[in-house]
Amino acid sequence: MKADILTIFPGFFTGPLDHGITRRACEMGLAKIEVHDLRQFTHDRHRTVDDRPFGGGEGMVLKPEPLFECMETLQLAGREDRLAGRAKQSVILLSAQGQRFTQKVAAELATLDRIVLICGRYEGVDERVADFLADRELSIGDYVLSGGELGAAVIVEAVLRLLPGAVGNEASTRQESFAAHVDSAAPGAADSTCGSGGLLDYPHYTRPADFRGMAVPEVLLNGDHQRIRKWRRQRALEKTLRNRPDLLDGAQLSDEDAKILARIKASRS
Repeated sequence: MKADILTIFPGFFTGPLDHGITRRACEMGLAKIEVHDLRQFTHDRHRTVDDRPFGGGEGMVLKPEPLFECMETLQLAGREDRLAGRAKQSVILLSAQGQRFTQKVAAELATLDRIVLICGRYEGVDERVADFLADRELSIGDYVLSGGELGAAVIVEAVLRLLPGAVGNEASTRQESFAAHVDSAAPGAADSTCGSGGLLDYPHYTRPADFRGMAVPEVLLNGDHQRIRKWRRQRALEKTLRNRPDLLDGAQLSDEDAKILARIKASRS
């Protein structure tokens, strides 16, 4: 996969993308990340990338010219081909007005050959970028940042870690929070893990079994894989109900899950 990032602060990405899984994916040849400085596509001596908004108002607006000129050098497929799925590419504008970035979106982007991330700045980006250049607008959360650089780093990390081979144990990316349910055990093998099925992940513990009087739950120490799976599913349901009850509406819930939830709610009433 190729990831292009368009920004007025290229130095920002020197740190965040040089560590962990993003670095591993690049070193393994699974991905390539290229950062493009929008000021290189200006034509005045001040390298101006922003201007005042038409109609008045506070702040400055990122100009369309540098963005369009930079995009023209990337040799992407046409926007119509991208939107129709004829090209496995996507141009994304990072914007507070964008759709919410989720694990499902990350999984969709991980199937593409190339993504381009446009980092907004200032009061906003000239709307012609959203209307005629980008394929979609994405936001990493319901809050406002000074620019799209942090969001771009988040998206790159979330997408690249889903590339086959980027994570040492690929099953781990299918069993974590927000991931769809999968049967992780090989036929005939004992297995105590469970996919989240759209819920938050279950709690994790490691050695020592007793730390300063705080003991690991006994069920995790007895080797009974069936009991461990049931315990983990119950804890995932409890945590989701407590921290993100909105996820329950779209989660893959079994009849047993419904019974567990009913017991949890009854115990709280």
